[in-house]
Amino acid sequence: MASKFLQLYGYDLLLVSIAAFYVLMVPYTKVEESFNIQAMHDILYHRHHLDNYDHLEFPGVVPRTFIGAFLVSIFSSPIVLAVQLLHLPKIYSLIIVRLALGCIILSTLRFLRIQVRNKFGHQVEAFFVIFTAIQFHLLFYCSRALPNILAMGVVNLAYGHWLKGNFYTALNYLVFATTIFRCDIVLLLCPLGLELLLTKSISFWRAFKCCTVTTLLCIGLTVLVDSIMWKRFLWPEFEVFWFNSVLNRSSEWGTHSIHWYFTSALPRSLLTAYPLFMLGVLLDRRLLPLVLPALSFVVLYSKLPHKELRFIISSVPIFNLSAAVAASRIYNNRKKSFWKFLNLVMLGLLLISLGCTIITFMASYENYPSGRALKELHQIGHLANKSNELWVHIDPFSAMNGISLFCENEWPWRYSKEEEITLEEFGQRNFTYLINEHRTIDGYKCLFYVNGFSRLRRQSGFPPIILDKEPKVYIHGNIKNEELMLKPWPGCS
Repeated sequence: MASKFLQLYGYDLLLVSIAAFYVLMVPYTKVEESFNIQAMHDILYHRHHLDNYDHLEFPGVVPRTFIGAFLVSIFSSPIVLAVQLLHLPKIYSLIIVRLALGCIILSTLRFLRIQVRNKFGHQVEAFFVIFTAIQFHLLFYCSRALPNILAMGVVNLAYGHWLKGNFYTALNYLVFATTIFRCDIVLLLCPLGLELLLTKSISFWRAFKCCTVTTLLCIGLTVLVDSIMWKRFLWPEFEVFWFNSVLNRSSEWGTHSIHWYFTSALPRSLLTAYPLFMLGVLLDRRLLPLVLPALSFVVLYSKLPHKELRFIISSVPIFNLSAAVAASRIYNNRKKSFWKFLNLVMLGLLLISLGCTIITFMASYENYPSGRALKELHQIGHLANKSNELWVHIDPFSAMNGISLFCENEWPWRYSKEEEITLEEFGQRNFTYLINEHRTIDGYKCLFYVNGFSRLRRQSGFPPIILDKEPKVYIHGNIKNEELMLKPWPGCS
């Protein structure tokens, strides 16, 4: 019975366990995830009281859809309700919604993996799982509430149906992902659609009618849901498209060279699979039609000056498939002299990839200093007079680097994210604590600080690479509060 269960779900348990480990060790979130995370919090805690929702006060640069947040909230709501009834800290709810999202994304990856097994065999499936497991970014990001990750779940379903030969279904999933979660998935939809037309796998008019109907239905769904939630007529992804592509405003957040995805992002995300996916295309002619649309997606995306690894993460599963085919071919021929050498090189690269993943995880663990700072403040910042509120001001840097609504506690804690307060103004405010990126603020005493990741540094001894950390976030106490000043604090020296 147990062996049958492991045969059916062993790979899923492995990937879910790794993803869950990442969630438990690094539960906090960054600014890129803030909209969906705050939306999930508000859906679960404020429910139909829209006026209390965070996005109305802090709308962000561009609006995003609530559809993904609703989906994850529905799945996680029974356990979150138990957390509320037991009066547990809301950080447990954050872990629950992230685990729910991770399970949703990995279930779509399971669907793709089953199609990989059916088309290429059990051994290719095994290598596909191995590459996914030793790569850091896909499993670390799969539980993070990014629009790119929500889109990747739908893209995985599209890949799976593509491998099954359900071409129209695959196109419909890509249309859904494009119109609702990420408009840039059109850069994958167009190359795939063109390839299917050129290979006569689909009829142009049937595909046109099918995609048009799906597009209209998806636009109707997102406009209906998001116009209610944002309190104005809205198609979020159209505004995102206008902002990023037409106005090209995304470049205000930094730019990279045109080759950055191929010389930095893909090597870091794929690791061993990067050279092997190119080898796979040469070894198995079935792979070129599969890899070409994903490769075109990355090439087309390279035209946009603002680049981030998460933008192209939807291409990783297909590249892993190609790498898995190459690895399987190398393993099957390992007794032959040249292939034996390749097998040894592959094993060495797998070990190096595992080391890189461990180092990247260690850096990421230290990359959410604000969340850890607020947790520590909650533990040691209570005062004897429990009738007074403890007001905590969170500056923009801290809000972007680990703190979300899920990190906040109930009475007597109160929080403010008021922006544009100058350092001189804080002395005139009656905040109890400040979580701030500045070391000194008039009217407040620095109580303790939290280190964050600074850089990787090589050294001659062991280990050859170490992480340098430096103070990132400072917690200050109001000097007018006598009880607070009498408490022992770690200090900032």
